[in-house]
Amino acid sequence: MTVAQPDVTVVIGAYEAMPYLVECLASVEAQTIEPERVEVVAVDDGSTDGTGECLEEFADRAPTRVTVIRQANSGGPSGPRNVGLDKARGRYVFFLDADDRLGPEALERMVAMADRAGTDVVLGRVEGVNRGAPKSMWGRTVERTDVHSSNIMFTLSAQKLFRRSLLERHRLRFDESLYTGEDALFTMEAYLRANGVSVVADHTCYYLVGRDDGKHVTKSGSYALRFDSARLLANLIADLVPEGPQRDRLMVRPFTVTLLPQFGPRFLKDGDRVRRRKLELAKPLMEAHWTEGVARHLKVEERLRLHLVAERQLELLTEAVKFTASKKQAPALLERRGRRVYLVYPHFRDRTAGIPDSVYLAGPREARAFPGYREGGTITVLRRAARRARRLLAPAEKVTPEAPTATAA
Repeated sequence: MTVAQPDVTVVIGAYEAMPYLVECLASVEAQTIEPERVEVVAVDDGSTDGTGECLEEFADRAPTRVTVIRQANSGGPSGPRNVGLDKARGRYVFFLDADDRLGPEALERMVAMADRAGTDVVLGRVEGVNRGAPKSMWGRTVERTDVHSSNIMFTLSAQKLFRRSLLERHRLRFDESLYTGEDALFTMEAYLRANGVSVVADHTCYYLVGRDDGKHVTKSGSYALRFDSARLLANLIADLVPEGPQRDRLMVRPFTVTLLPQFGPRFLKDGDRVRRRKLELAKPLMEAHWTEGVARHLKVEERLRLHLVAERQLELLTEAVKFTASKKQAPALLERRGRRVYLVYPHFRDRTAGIPDSVYLAGPREARAFPGYREGGTITVLRRAARRARRLLAPAEKVTPEAPTATAA
């Protein structure tokens, strides 16, 4: 007798997850989707705190099919997720971290959305519990979008519903050589290869739980791992997206979310050796992917810091980071009758620093905050310059004097 294929496989990778695992599993039991439409594959990654026993007890009592795999510790979240994915049979897969929990009706709503819209990835609204959570992509529920026309690139955690045929077709798996940022690579590739992405914004589907013991995976690992993560994510984007505005916009993610925090306030606590080491680690990424097109998408203070990272100007960078840490607002300088707004961050028009004015030029979104700004000014200036150039380059027309007009006698 054949067992019907479940709609969704919930993959739970667990390591030293007690007591958070108790609420995590309770949230699975409380789902409104019919038990026969769900299977759970739980992987205990060498825990010593009773996590494995808790999973086995859950398997004995749960109304849905549960497979528990116990293995030696793999050293990171990628291994358990890959093991669970290899065992999955559902049409969809959802990755649930053992210290987080599902919202009520989460699986039912996300599967219904994927079936209705025919999309390959579904994002369910996320809320944080004792920790932050992404916000910019939850403005409204959207049946079909993509990574280029939404803010979903700012949520690259793995806690989403993925169509399993997409993952199998492209053999998408988590990079087990990474100990941080592995979910960003996996999810970004899924976004880029998906035939569409749905967003469930009107119902909380997932709760990110901040652990009191500080053992959450995103808080662990050497700073050097962040540079690997940023570089690999940027390489992935470059491999799958042709040069141009779409690639430039996506590159904002690795530069601002993964790399830039390494040159934020924490940089001031680093010793000179670590500061120089960070500049060395950033060098391959900056040389390969830092362009004017990417820079234009950033706020001025972000652009300034990354410009100085690219130029490896340690002393100037340190001064810029100090200003950022002070949380002061840089004064604005309006030129061209308000059509250009420069933000006067450190080293602005300092000849010895030699930083181009363009680094300090605010884009329209940032410039609107300053009284006197005339939006569209840059375009207007360029149009006027083009008109002047056309007049200068146009061949002079030959003018012949008009014949005198005869007057009536």
